[in-house]
Amino acid sequence: MNLEDKALVDRFLDMMAAEAGASRNTLAAYRTDLERTSESLGGVLGNADSDALSGLGKKWSDLAPSTVARRSAALRRFYGFLFDEGIRQDDPSAALPRPAFERPLPKILDSDEVSAMFQAVEDRASSGEHLALRNLALLELLYGSGLRATELVSLPRGAVRVGQPFLILQGKGSKERLVPISSRAEQAVVRWREDVPSSSLWLFPSGKSHLSRMRLYQIVRTMAADAGIPPERISPHVLRHAFATHLLSGGADLRVVQSLLGHADIATTQIYTHVDSARLIELVNTRHPLADRR
Repeated sequence: MNLEDKALVDRFLDMMAAEAGASRNTLAAYRTDLERTSESLGGVLGNADSDALSGLGKKWSDLAPSTVARRSAALRRFYGFLFDEGIRQDDPSAALPRPAFERPLPKILDSDEVSAMFQAVEDRASSGEHLALRNLALLELLYGSGLRATELVSLPRGAVRVGQPFLILQGKGSKERLVPISSRAEQAVVRWREDVPSSSLWLFPSGKSHLSRMRLYQIVRTMAADAGIPPERISPHVLRHAFATHLLSGGADLRVVQSLLGHADIATTQIYTHVDSARLIELVNTRHPLADRR
């Protein structure tokens, strides 16, 4: 990347940090995508025309569609910034590749499989086994409240309070949301917290910090194996998917599920309606005003 392009990228990222509130990880991802595109364009990122950008499709042919989509999105925002600032008199981003790809359906577990996981860990916890008490609290919060892995492992020791049926979490984009806590989850957490040192800052401590996301991933897979479920089918995020899908199956409103999951766009939540298509067909056949017409 030449010095001129580097200066433009730095200026763009400063704007993203100051005005858009982009996180450190987001800024790093933008920088990487812009630097790699500059290399593909021969170091003329800031002055690239529509012909140069349209040729990126061929150069990116070996990349995954999701990667192409992410790079194109970064470039559209970059050139939009240059145009708005008067650095360029045109915005060539319309020529960028727009890969067509289907969003994969999330992996889910059925309710019987989730019940089997709870049964296995509850059997161990009933004897007061230290790690089983922790695992039960983790499972209750993952499946019962739909927490993201990062949100769960970083919960402070006093996050769950007796008689307060919700958590206030700061999720993606530093946005706060209310997360319901069932009485089952509250009881599991209170029981586990008795084993957590009072000096700990975290509800799920590990060493000098808290459980890592990778360790949580391993714990969830172990719980699945104990319940006779192939470990490769499960992850913390699969339990979050199950939380959303099973709520919709039970009749929850899509907007409510969107709020509980902390999705900024309802289109992200709508993926779960595809998973539960059988229930939607049944609703149309039984609830639509024309359902009783012969």
